Amino acid sequence: MTITQLIYTLAVAEHRNFTLAAEKTFVTQPTLSMQIQKLEEELGVQIFDRSSKPIQLTTIGQTIIKQAQKIVDESDRIKDIVDQEKGYIGGVFKLGIISTISPTLLPMFLKTFLSKYTKVQLIIEEYTTEEILQKLRHGYLDAAILATPLEEPDIVEKILYYEPFVGYIPPQFKQGNSKEITSDELDLKNLLLLQEGHCFRDGIINICKNINNNEERSFKLESGSFETLINLSKEGLGYTLLPYLHTLNLGADDQKNLVQFKDPKPAREVSLIYTKNELKVQIVNALYEVILSVIRGAITFQDVKIISPKKTK
Repeated sequence: MTITQLIYTLAVAEHRNFTLAAEKTFVTQPTLSMQIQKLEEELGVQIFDRSSKPIQLTTIGQTIIKQAQKIVDESDRIKDIVDQEKGYIGGVFKLGIISTISPTLLPMFLKTFLSKYTKVQLIIEEYTTEEILQKLRHGYLDAAILATPLEEPDIVEKILYYEPFVGYIPPQFKQGNSKEITSDELDLKNLLLLQEGHCFRDGIINICKNINNNEERSFKLESGSFETLINLSKEGLGYTLLPYLHTLNLGADDQKNLVQFKDPKPAREVSLIYTKNELKVQIVNALYEVILSVIRGAITFQDVKIISPKKTK
């Protein structure tokens, strides 16, 4: 039994697919399959039920995976301890990020970080908030960037910035000539939202829950991207709310449809998070400082009201 075999086994358990697991561990699929088969032969049990689609863990496989994760985590910690003692900033670092942040934030800091810390192999993957928390706790991620506060006792949150919500409201949906809006001016029947699973959607719904509106909410359309919501708005199907950074690269025609909220502006808190037992804190801190250095010039709003990214009852 080797650490490499356990890593391959954990990858299959995570992705439920041998080909995808091989891609994620940077080996060929035959090599990964052969090593897992050798491990199963050595143990005398089947870890995976290959007859199901997607691949499932057997009963004994579930127990083996839990122990394998502990072994791999502890083996990684040995190198992390040495790196931390030396102040070394390098090695593989797995970063999760939610999809409503990645398109705008990654281009702002990624090139700077990679050029400054050339020995860090940064692996970035998009997940939902719930997926990120699960993967952090199981060691599949070292850190993540998402909307906070989460109020999770085992998670450390390092606040990066506060990002206001901005209305994208075509002329036919504007009320009067005001260049600013308040949450109680939102017409829920015309509000376009992201799909279920996006915390930005939940944040908008939490804003709307402060509205005294006796009519049943009717969200006509839901989409998976801000670009789609903008295009739907242009067609007169409603209006939407956008995160501030997403509005910076919009064209001149789209800029005309932007409406700011009155102070205090509803905003989301964006943080770099990691578990309290994370040992690659030198890389976490380096990432944090680089992001802060580029974001300070982009967001200058001070009077904001933080909206929870979680669903409220």
